[in-house]
Amino acid sequence: MKKTGHTNQINMLSGTLIDKILIFAMPLAASSILQQLFNSADVAVVGRFAGSQALAAVGGNSSVINLLINLFVGISVGANVVIANYIGQGKDNEANEIVHTVMATSVLSGIFLLALGLLVARPILQLMNTPHDVIELAVLYLRIYFLGMPFIMVYNFGAAVLRSVGDTRRPLYCLIISGIINVCLNLFFVVGCGMSVEGVGIATVMSNSVSAGMVLYFLLHEEGTIRLDIRKISLNITYLLQIVRIGVPAGIQSMVFSLSNVCIQTAINSFGSSAAAGSAAAVNFEFFTYYVTSAFAQATVTFVSQNYGAGKFDRCKKVFRLSMGMGIVMTGIMTTTFVLAREYAVRFYTVDPAAIDYALKRICLVESLAFLPVTYEVAGAALRGMGYSMLPAILTIIGSCGFRIMWIYTVFDKVGSFEILMKVYPVTWVLTGTMVITSYLTVRKKQERKYFENKI
Repeated sequence: MKKTGHTNQINMLSGTLIDKILIFAMPLAASSILQQLFNSADVAVVGRFAGSQALAAVGGNSSVINLLINLFVGISVGANVVIANYIGQGKDNEANEIVHTVMATSVLSGIFLLALGLLVARPILQLMNTPHDVIELAVLYLRIYFLGMPFIMVYNFGAAVLRSVGDTRRPLYCLIISGIINVCLNLFFVVGCGMSVEGVGIATVMSNSVSAGMVLYFLLHEEGTIRLDIRKISLNITYLLQIVRIGVPAGIQSMVFSLSNVCIQTAINSFGSSAAAGSAAAVNFEFFTYYVTSAFAQATVTFVSQNYGAGKFDRCKKVFRLSMGMGIVMTGIMTTTFVLAREYAVRFYTVDPAAIDYALKRICLVESLAFLPVTYEVAGAALRGMGYSMLPAILTIIGSCGFRIMWIYTVFDKVGSFEILMKVYPVTWVLTGTMVITSYLTVRKKQERKYFENKI
């Protein structure tokens, strides 16, 4: 595989694809899983040493955090697509200018989210019917978490820049180091100093500052297209609009997706703190599986973006097929492993019998089918790589988000059981996957025909 200079760039436009997709996707999946493992350390430490209320406070906040930050994470996906597309067209100077706009956007996004998180922490948790014995701890953790938002945004946007040239390994190095720091600080603050959720919150902020600093260091010392020069950081409105056109629909999709999860979390909270704690424990396994799905989706959007920019449609189709197949196989292996090991795995997070019972139910009903999101994530990523970002966003909002909210206020409202609430996940995965794959195949045929007609 061809590298460029001393960088970690991948030649996506020629040569074999299976090895390159794996080399791109596996470090990215490892990065996300590692990050989740370290986040799980937050949950495990407070669950083991500070009780089920602290566990529910930390774990139950994930849907709120995702709701507030996913718009900007989506914009970072747009940055990945736009930079990769310019590189595919051989426009390296323009790509470098976009890098500086991206990093300016990251700083502004982080400051905005910091202020927003501090402002809405209590109101949004109250709207979610957070149990009264959990809410004060939940508000405290959420506010501390958002103090580190500038670091989180700098890392996410910086990592997106690195991924645009195929470099997924150095973001992994960042997370390994920052994650080890996070675990050590968790144990120091909670076990050593007797702190509760505030301890894991402070540890998270400090470790995120390390990962952000490392990404900046890599970009400042990069050779070639994506090299960052602090003096050139500025907002170019033309490039920003291109990024926003791709990124905002993806971000809105994720926000609405998170909104539906907030509604589900609200319904879970109605069963009490044990259900909230058990669900918070079980959802970690869904995160692990989803991050492998997301890694292949990221590989798809980056490889398709470069090859679409270069007019290589057959290669774009092959990227889609390989990413879809490998994604389903690998996530299927993970779901099977987690379901078989569920009795032991859950006890890593909690020893409360009532919480364990809820966690086991969620694993059997949801995690067992968690390979299904590969269908719409990879197909949607391929559409974004071709410049169609709004279409998969709308379809996902309808299938996975709108239908989930409808399910909560109809089926669940009538039956009222925890099991019925959890079944909304696999039902909406099948519905969304069918719609997005169908749309991808239709758009691909249309764009391919248009391209060859223009050439003639």
